[in-house]
Amino acid sequence: MAPALLFPLQPTHPGEVAPFGRLVMDGLAGRLWMGQSVMAETHQAIAYLAGMGIKVPAGIGVTLMPLRHPMEAAAQARSLALLTGRPVVAGYGAATPELVGALRGVPYEKPATAAAGYARAVRASLGGGIFDHACEACVASVGLPPMEHPPVEVGLGVIRPGMARAAGAVADVAITWMTPPGYVRDVLVPALAAGAAAGGRAMPRVATVVHVALAGPGRDPVRLAQAGARLHLTAPHYTGMLRRAGVPADPADPRAGAAALVEAGVYVYGTPEQVVERLRAYREAGVDEVVLNPAGVLRTEGSAAAVADAARILGALADADE
Repeated sequence: MAPALLFPLQPTHPGEVAPFGRLVMDGLAGRLWMGQSVMAETHQAIAYLAGMGIKVPAGIGVTLMPLRHPMEAAAQARSLALLTGRPVVAGYGAATPELVGALRGVPYEKPATAAAGYARAVRASLGGGIFDHACEACVASVGLPPMEHPPVEVGLGVIRPGMARAAGAVADVAITWMTPPGYVRDVLVPALAAGAAAGGRAMPRVATVVHVALAGPGRDPVRLAQAGARLHLTAPHYTGMLRRAGVPADPADPRAGAAALVEAGVYVYGTPEQVVERLRAYREAGVDEVVLNPAGVLRTEGSAAAVADAARILGALADADE
């Protein structure tokens, strides 16, 4: 599968996303991904691009389950498929216990089980009917009226083996973020396979978001990594995953965590040829869709520099595959 591209910020106007969408329109990337946004809302931003004529395959990785009922989530996802005329990966995540508690009153007791139930409800609603679904995440007994639309795949955000087993049983796509290739290969893929076997179904595809930047004059990879990954480097669940993968990240010291990402190659930095070689490790680890994340460059040098980096890396990947 062709590499994909992430717009890594919460946009204040959908036009900010347009240069990234045009790279996908030009065929350099196979899909435009966005994450949760409470600024210009993610689905609406992609719909706005479609209205501009930028109609591309979309990936949402991830929106947060507590923010919308599965029926509404399904309606939003298939609306994007209808408006763009292209396939959509609709990815969902359980959110932090603090946010879940703020929205629901109490956190999920079993986030992986809640996420699996939510994904089942979204898929059932897309399929035209839900009958007495009840799980920790939601209650639903009605779905959407059936209609023809381009494919919508249901994804779940995965960084730990428990969630991977749950995703294996229900999801079409497992969406991982900042997960080293060895961790994907040795921890997540076996857990996904085990969950799929228990569910009697094929293993989900794996889409992995990877921080990237090209080496250049005046660029400090540690500064770029800290700028691009600062929120995740202070999050206990992400830093815990990284430590399990052998990357010494401490939420109390994001600067050291950024340096560890660079040292381990999880922040992929170098010449185009070096970046291509490091990204190849993700494919060899079982990743089906590598999603380029130029957040460090975008946050430090702006959109034009981030788009230029992404275009050069995508071009180098295309050349390497010829």
